[in-house]
Amino acid sequence: MDINKLITRAKGILLSPRAEWPVIAAEPETIGGLFGGYIVILAAIPVIIHFLSTSVIGESNFLLGSFRLPLAVGLEIAVVSYVFSLIGVFVLTLIVEALAPTFGGEKNRVQALKTVAYSYTAGWVASIIGIVPGLGIIAALAGLIYGLYLLNLGLPFTMKCPPEKSLGYTVVSIIAAIIVYFIIGMAMRPFYTSAFGLGHTFGGLHQSGGAAGAFASGSTGAALQDYAKHLQDASNKLDAAQKSGDNNAKADAVSQMMGAALGGGGKVESLPPDRIKPFLPDTLNGLPRTQAAAERNAALGMQISKASATYSDGANHQLELVITDTGSLKGLVGFAAGWGGVEQESENDQGYEKTYKNNGQIIHEKWNKQTQSGEFGIVVADRFSIDVSGGASSIDDLKAAAASVNASGLAALKNEGVSSNQ
Repeated sequence: MDINKLITRAKGILLSPRAEWPVIAAEPETIGGLFGGYIVILAAIPVIIHFLSTSVIGESNFLLGSFRLPLAVGLEIAVVSYVFSLIGVFVLTLIVEALAPTFGGEKNRVQALKTVAYSYTAGWVASIIGIVPGLGIIAALAGLIYGLYLLNLGLPFTMKCPPEKSLGYTVVSIIAAIIVYFIIGMAMRPFYTSAFGLGHTFGGLHQSGGAAGAFASGSTGAALQDYAKHLQDASNKLDAAQKSGDNNAKADAVSQMMGAALGGGGKVESLPPDRIKPFLPDTLNGLPRTQAAAERNAALGMQISKASATYSDGANHQLELVITDTGSLKGLVGFAAGWGGVEQESENDQGYEKTYKNNGQIIHEKWNKQTQSGEFGIVVADRFSIDVSGGASSIDDLKAAAASVNASGLAALKNEGVSSNQ
């Protein structure tokens, strides 16, 4: 997939939708092509922004104060929300297709997916504004309002409904979308409950002086082009599997597609529990390990593994360690690290909090002088995260605890379980 074509299409549908919708409607497309060449890339934007906002930069609330989700928790929520967002797009596509005859339109699944995908573009792109603290709600409202306008404008072209029935078609589709996302929200509620219980819009893409459509080597644009190529390869496999009628081939193709979307290069299997658990040391800062657990969870062919342990002297000193193998999410983590470029630091009478990058790794530390407690987190090899939290004499103790984890051993496994879409 040509990243320049994606940017041109997004720009066209946002800035000149009346001219762009007829072109979109006439284009020959496939379900796999739309997902691989457009949806999975733009749908990742709000996920990345949310991850950066909640787990890297942190958020503030005038009632609750500032908070930041641990990296491991933020990554889990990111992968789940991304999967559900893609599912939501497809479910809404089925609804828009089914409603077509009711409003004098023609049933066509590919055209229905075009309708949903390009209407969603406003929300996906507007989410970038959410990286600025306090503007998340404004970005969401702006994306929603303009998305409704795009949907109403596009239905007569894609679904061939009479223009006078477009508004009714839009209203009913939105009601259906509300129901779909209410169900998705309920499905994601356990993850959030668990979490809190504990030059161009893309900014910096530039073309090199080489061949047309190429980006400077090592730039974000070049990385995106490589990423998009993997997605296109996966989408071609999905198209072939759909034509074959082989259910097993379809399931494997979907798995490859999701793996390419999140892993950036194909299907990724996270480390099995018995491989990641040994990275939990027997002692941490002199405290013996009192409890340990490891698990691997999967959905739609995507996996994420986590090992956690408690270290305690049985009295007042206790530390928590969480090691996460982002597995299928490693490509998303890599983009977060590459796009982040974010440094944040705040300090008050109680302590301080800061996020920064060192040698290409995202690092976050937080310390409360009054409670003599804090947390220290680091992302290793764009795949593994190490988070230590609890009471200590200083933040240096938490840094030393994190340093005692075999990070180089984890980094050596960064390509384990990664298979390309060949």
